[in-house]
Amino acid sequence: MRLPLLRWTGPLAVRAAVFITVMCCALAALLGVLVHVSVTNQTVGEARDTALARLREATDAYEAGDPLRRGAGVDPAGPPERLRELAVSGRRGTMVADYEGRPTMWAAGPAAGGRALAVRIDHTQGERTIDGLDSAIVWSSALAIGATLLVGAFAVTRVTRRLHTTARVARRISAGDLDARVGDPRALDPSRPQDEVASVAAALDSMAASLQGKLLAEQRFTADVAHELRTPLTGLHAAAELLPPGRPTELVQDRVAALRTLTEDLLEISRLDSGRERLELDAEPLGELAERVVRGSGTDTRVDVVRDARVETDRRRLERVLGNLVGNAHRHGRGPVVLTVDGPVITVRDHGSGYPEYLLAHGPQRFRTESGTKGHGLGLTIALGQAEVLGARLEFANPPDGGALATLTLPQQQQQQQQH
Repeated sequence: MRLPLLRWTGPLAVRAAVFITVMCCALAALLGVLVHVSVTNQTVGEARDTALARLREATDAYEAGDPLRRGAGVDPAGPPERLRELAVSGRRGTMVADYEGRPTMWAAGPAAGGRALAVRIDHTQGERTIDGLDSAIVWSSALAIGATLLVGAFAVTRVTRRLHTTARVARRISAGDLDARVGDPRALDPSRPQDEVASVAAALDSMAASLQGKLLAEQRFTADVAHELRTPLTGLHAAAELLPPGRPTELVQDRVAALRTLTEDLLEISRLDSGRERLELDAEPLGELAERVVRGSGTDTRVDVVRDARVETDRRRLERVLGNLVGNAHRHGRGPVVLTVDGPVITVRDHGSGYPEYLLAHGPQRFRTESGTKGHGLGLTIALGQAEVLGARLEFANPPDGGALATLTLPQQQQQQQQH
């Protein structure tokens, strides 16, 4: 089971966490070194001052011929050799060294006859103080780093969570969900400080609202134009039927039929754009449905049923998708055109010059076709829209050996394998 926090982690959060950790470690190390050096200098300095004071007392007693106190002596065993050489040369000095397994502060100075007078002070407590301080520095630094990392991770994940929300909404908008909005709390409340994430979220929401308004206006215009053209075209079609037989009459009837088809296509696209289409599901054998579509198209399309299947789908919409794919293959491609049924996957393949690059990159676009071809670019647009209503996936590709290939994949959960 993944922790909720991990859902929002990503490269930005990881880099921020690493940066915070490194900076905390560097700061803790710097402060620890400064404190360690300061306390060590203070502790060793106090021990050095005490040892030098004892050395002065021992020197006075030695010169007066008085007995030396415990821990003081002339040429005793134990002082570091460097300190002994320093004293013999006529100078005084101090040095910390182990004596009988215990840290000891030594102070030495010159004595008569080229010898060294030395005193020793137990430095165990000073070393324990320094060691205890070092341990406290390490533990406190670790706790501080952990607390800072947790607070920093919380702050960073709040920002990255908002960024992930903005990115997710942007993807929903690009997928066609124009009602999606980020609704960032900071952007919705002008009294709160506005950061960069809130600015991006507000800009995205504004863009989505503007885009939605323009698309809705375009859809209403398309629907209104198509609806207004429908009535006069119906009358024009009836009037064309009354014309006397002849070539002019055939031309008029052909153009009127083309206008009626275009108007019906526009009305269908406006209904698809509205997003209010509803499915009428029924069990359909795909092999029979494919053959029925080909017969209705009046073309010489070959139907290959590799593996028949029975699916719960909207027969009318599926026939519309396949009919448009077959019609497009014959209109813009070359034969042979083959419609293949392989379980829930249906393909339509022709052997022409293939789909144009813009279609492969961006999908079908209304009223855009390759130069020299007939049509308005609405057939594949309608097929794609109806496929989305069916919950199917429609993909376009150009096979390596030439031609154009449209692949319709119906939802797997609706498939019922037909045995034959």
